[in-house]
Amino acid sequence: MAHFAELDENNVVLRVIVVANEDTADGDGNEVEALGIAFCQNLLGGTWVQTSYNDNIRKQYAGIGYTYDPNADVYIRPEPFPSWSLDENHDWQPPTPHPDDGKPYSWDEDTTTWVEVEIPDE
Repeated sequence: MAHFAELDENNVVLRVIVVANEDTADGDGNEVEALGIAFCQNLLGGTWVQTSYNDNIRKQYAGIGYTYDPNADVYIRPEPFPSWSLDENHDWQPPTPHPDDGKPYSWDEDTTTWVEVEIPDE
């Protein structure tokens, strides 16, 4: 089974569908992305790009709201917070690094800092 993401005019993922192997295979049984794209376009119209459930291609599996960057040929997760920036690996990074002391933290966008999460005693 192959997975294909439908993109809008801004390369944002609208949906992801599963396509049967026989609809992506050439005469020798090899998976060919172009055949899967043609199948999706003929069935549903739109713009389609393959994604990998196992993250074998295009960095990571596409999800609704992800963006496809055709220059880097990767899917990028939605920006988690306005203050975060995209690094050279196409991952979102906070302006303040996450503490590595083993304690649970959540991001506070108002102060652009990590705030320790208090876990109640049971």
